[in-house]
Amino acid sequence: MSTHNKEEIVRSVPQKGFFGHPKGLFTLFFTEFWERFSYYGMRALLLYYMYTEVASGGLGIDDGTAKSIMAIYGSLVYMSGIIGGWIADRLLGTQQTVFYGGVLIMAGHIVLALPAGTTGLFISMFLIVVGTGLLKPNVSSVVGDLYSPRDVRRDSGFSIFYMGINMGALIAPLVVGTLGQEYNYHLGFGVAAIGMLLGLIVFVVTKKKYLGLAGTYVPNPLEQDEKKKVYSRIGIGALIVVILGAITIPTGILTINGFTYLVSILGILIPTIYFIVMYRSPKTTADEKSRLVAYIPLFIAAIMFWAIQEQGSIILAEYADKRTELSFLGLELQSSWFQSLNPLFIVILAPIFAGFWMKLGERQPSTPKKFSIGLLFAGLSFLVMIIPATINGTDSLVSPIWLVLSFLLVVIGELCLSPVGLSATTKLAPQAFSAQTMSLWFLSNASAQAINAQIVKLYTPETEVIYFGVIGGVAILLGFMLYLLSKKIQHFMKGVR
Repeated sequence: MSTHNKEEIVRSVPQKGFFGHPKGLFTLFFTEFWERFSYYGMRALLLYYMYTEVASGGLGIDDGTAKSIMAIYGSLVYMSGIIGGWIADRLLGTQQTVFYGGVLIMAGHIVLALPAGTTGLFISMFLIVVGTGLLKPNVSSVVGDLYSPRDVRRDSGFSIFYMGINMGALIAPLVVGTLGQEYNYHLGFGVAAIGMLLGLIVFVVTKKKYLGLAGTYVPNPLEQDEKKKVYSRIGIGALIVVILGAITIPTGILTINGFTYLVSILGILIPTIYFIVMYRSPKTTADEKSRLVAYIPLFIAAIMFWAIQEQGSIILAEYADKRTELSFLGLELQSSWFQSLNPLFIVILAPIFAGFWMKLGERQPSTPKKFSIGLLFAGLSFLVMIIPATINGTDSLVSPIWLVLSFLLVVIGELCLSPVGLSATTKLAPQAFSAQTMSLWFLSNASAQAINAQIVKLYTPETEVIYFGVIGGVAILLGFMLYLLSKKIQHFMKGVR
């Protein structure tokens, strides 16, 4: 689509009405608010539901396997964004893709709300993985379509949208977690489904009036003969997967552990292939190749960071449930509530960090140095968890303050690394692979969780000190090495700061 046509689409959207922004931002803010409410509400309960005994309403899955499934689930959610981006670019446009994604997510939560056992768990995971892949990358893209490239409100609009994401994630564990743990897991999952339904209602009722044509165009549509080829390939691929599953699952060839190993290998293999293809492409210039080389240590640092950050909903969730004193200052806490700490600290600290970097201006640290600071705080967030075990051993319950401190430290690291990583990705991406490099950035999280699937099995109260100590120590060491190499990396960035 030409720039002229795209600007016509942008102009056709109502321009004011939601805090001085296009009214379409209201639609997307609340769609994403409810999608995050449903997703993070479900995640706050899922680990507990898996490892709780059947007699107490859970599935009775072994602790280590349950933690591994959580990590694989997160990894697949980030991997599926590649499929969502392709469908929007080639088949449906972003607006329709967002809608179908929401429907699949809601269906996944409905399945979890039914007492369908382990079969229901895996069906719901499949639906939510595909649905999130369709919705998550594309709803952000529609936000971009609301503004012309020259609109000064663009960054501010994304900040408001980002607040919606974190508000949904903040409230969800308090509502869904409480209902699930106090009353019934399936009731909690049912409320998550209602959250997604509300998001879909807001989207459908307001999209025509507020979004206009934003997100309706297909940037690179498939030709009619190409469509036939693609549909037949998808059909054949799906059939092969179903046949392989039907043969390998009942015979015990493909087990849950076998599947987690497979995804863990893919988590490392897919980004490696991405880097090789981009580096060797004739479309990539010499300067762009140099920038790709600079991006590799940043990508590895991001994997290390997300490996720690994403354990907040796995290892720290189990810690909250089994190792933490939940009677605190006269309050009876739910272990699921600790999942609200990450978005709470982001909502509080993000404006402070944004203002701090603005104030520093040219004096602020370079991108590699910010990454190294992010890794330092991530490492510290694990190292502080050694202290209570060292003082009192691993048989007693610890104060919830330790978990609060751990979540606070990792969020400080996240605000040093995550927004900077997004910005660096757009600047270091080869021109011919700009959209795919953004997918690569999200794959850093997928890779981290794929690796986590094997690591989290090693955590038990007995291995607690070694577990937190080794992972935290490795992150700090990697951060220190990145700091020392920052000038060298900066040189390879070829003028990009």
